[in-house]
Amino acid sequence: MLCVLLTRNLIVRGFDDHVHTKLGEVANQRGVSINSIVKDAVDKWLKEQQSQIPRKHYLVIYSDDESMTGLLKSMDRLAKEGDLFRCFCGPPDSASTEFLSKLKWYNGTVEPYYYSINEEGKRGRQSQIQVHSQKNIIEYFGKVTDNLTNNSDGKQVCCMDFLINDIAKASFKQALTLEEAYDNSRIPGLVYCSYKTETLLNSEIKDMIELFELHDQIFMVKDDAVYKLHITKENVHKLFLN
Repeated sequence: MLCVLLTRNLIVRGFDDHVHTKLGEVANQRGVSINSIVKDAVDKWLKEQQSQIPRKHYLVIYSDDESMTGLLKSMDRLAKEGDLFRCFCGPPDSASTEFLSKLKWYNGTVEPYYYSINEEGKRGRQSQIQVHSQKNIIEYFGKVTDNLTNNSDGKQVCCMDFLINDIAKASFKQALTLEEAYDNSRIPGLVYCSYKTETLLNSEIKDMIELFELHDQIFMVKDDAVYKLHITKENVHKLFLN
């Protein structure tokens, strides 16, 4: 069956007489046209296909820039093989974003970057991070995600997000709010929220657990090894079982 959707009409070719007759009977019973029935079926099919597009939200915790660079090399190869739209967002002065730029990943970071620091502040990046209002940072991140999707040419993305680490440095609560907002409105493809270990260690355990729960899977990277972390809530009695 071949369906061609025009501006106002749906033309169907390829029905045999039996199917067409049956469809006509159903159309008469419902008091609708055959085209409207077929259009409804096509709409449902498209919605099902849309729901099957992966919209993964992963957490990556990395110990140092060298470990992340090693991971990015492998991810670059796999993303190319999967014909994914390779993109990132994050600080312009980081080793990871500079490396991805060299690999020709699309930089979706909107300028001016909210957390840029001057040359004098490079030694103390932690103390130079500024806190922005929740509304402003959500609007800024929205512009970044729009920038990524608008330039993806309809492909599923493979996105490395380093912006979220700077947001968490300024305010872990803001990072959690942003993570929750994105978790409820994901873009097609794979998005990896990347945090340095030191950023998480400066947060409270309850906030860290909330961060874990907002992601589909959690990965930890050290040197050339990738570890998958599983978090489950347990009863205290488990502490006394073998």
